[in-house]
Amino acid sequence: MRVLVVAAHADDEVLGPGGTILRHVEAGDDVTVLIACLGEHLSYDAEQTATLHAAAREVSKLLSVRLAVGRLPDQGLDTVSLPSVVEVVDREVREADAEVVYTHHWGDINRDHRILGEATVVATRPYAAPGVRAVRCFETPSSTEWGAAAGLPAFVPNMFVDVSHTLQAKIDAFVRYESEVRPPPHPRSPSALADRARYWGSVSGLDAAEPFVVTRDRW
Repeated sequence: MRVLVVAAHADDEVLGPGGTILRHVEAGDDVTVLIACLGEHLSYDAEQTATLHAAAREVSKLLSVRLAVGRLPDQGLDTVSLPSVVEVVDREVREADAEVVYTHHWGDINRDHRILGEATVVATRPYAAPGVRAVRCFETPSSTEWGAAAGLPAFVPNMFVDVSHTLQAKIDAFVRYESEVRPPPHPRSPSALADRARYWGSVSGLDAAEPFVVTRDRW
């Protein structure tokens, strides 16, 4: 299986579907991770940005995935046209010859996440990308859970992936993004990530799980 993960920021790819990525790799699937917003960063200087890029490369090696980088502005997707964002995603859908695509949920409070999720759905329309048979949207802890409170569509998962044996490796990969790790009870603390996975596991009858909203699944 050829898998493409479309994430806005370096760390989103682990926070959301990190355990699922590891499951795909274990199964022998070919996984590409696109981090779309590794261009200008509104909060980081050049040195901090370089450190983030290095961490993304290190994490991709830990996950055993191919890393693709977009140069879209971090926290600035609302300053560029949607077709420009779609073009970045479309290029990687074609490059990876993707069959299964993961991306952000459209109800996320983070505007970059919402715009990239919309762009991914546009890029993977059945007649634009006929080889894509499944599109699955993930949550991003510390961001997605605030969408419904702001009047955005709630994240209501209808697919759960068992990450019981890949959860620790997911957390080990996430902590390589040292600047993004927070102390508990912050959702981006290692302990909170573990608790979150166990919660979704309890919802789905598993020890630990990652949740997804399936927007299309064709067999």
